[in-house]
Amino acid sequence: MLKVLRLLPFFIFATLHAQEEVVQSVYFQSSKFSLDEKQAKEVVDFIKKTDSTRIESIQIFGYTDDLGKESYNRKLSTNRANTIKDKLIQQGIKNKIIVTIEGKGRILIDDDIVDNLPEVRSKNRRVDVVLNLKPLPAIEIPGFFTSVQKKHIIGDHIYLENLLFERGSSKLTFKSKTDLDKLARLLAKYKNLEFEIQGHVCCTPPYQKEAIDRDTKKRQLSQNRAESVYKYLIFKKIAKTRMTFKGYGNTVPLGKGQEYDRRVELVITKA
Repeated sequence: MLKVLRLLPFFIFATLHAQEEVVQSVYFQSSKFSLDEKQAKEVVDFIKKTDSTRIESIQIFGYTDDLGKESYNRKLSTNRANTIKDKLIQQGIKNKIIVTIEGKGRILIDDDIVDNLPEVRSKNRRVDVVLNLKPLPAIEIPGFFTSVQKKHIIGDHIYLENLLFERGSSKLTFKSKTDLDKLARLLAKYKNLEFEIQGHVCCTPPYQKEAIDRDTKKRQLSQNRAESVYKYLIFKKIAKTRMTFKGYGNTVPLGKGQEYDRRVELVITKA
């Protein structure tokens, strides 16, 4: 018996169910349907290493080469499929998820195939174990927005185009307050949202993360900018429990120009 077990993964998305199929093939010697221990372990490991929460069903299909009578090959292919089924059940695979055990008989070879004919036939003496997997859950990637949306996910950034500051200052400009007024109305409407207010600066040397606030004379400008927005939103009746604030210095430049790095953004922490 060939002591070879080869994994042949491929992915098929059915039109109706978008179901993923993963296949492992077990190969047999001519006219044999017995299974050695190495093969048995590998085919069981193949299933047990697959995420069990995604396995919807298992199908087992047996095949033979094109030699011999059709009736003989049909029975041999069925015996091969049943050998695999019995081994899976013995190893704790639940019978109820094995929905198909079928011997499909011989696989015919086109007359014009002459190269590597023995190898082609050896690959046809097999059983395919097919795992039908449930689709992976959709992965949501945080995005960047210029206003609060009805639905957000954790990690979404809200960047207000006018929430910018004068150089060295943490004082809100008239334009900034106008944008924050609009923001506050939306935050009052979508009370489930919680967020971090993130302050930023520009124009400091690489070795100096933070900048000096010209009003306080302290090197905490990005922190002060974030706190200014925090206090303004409190003034606009946004609950403190929904907000935190933090300064990020010069570590997150936008790459659009220095004036755009003198900013504050909101990042959703609970939606």
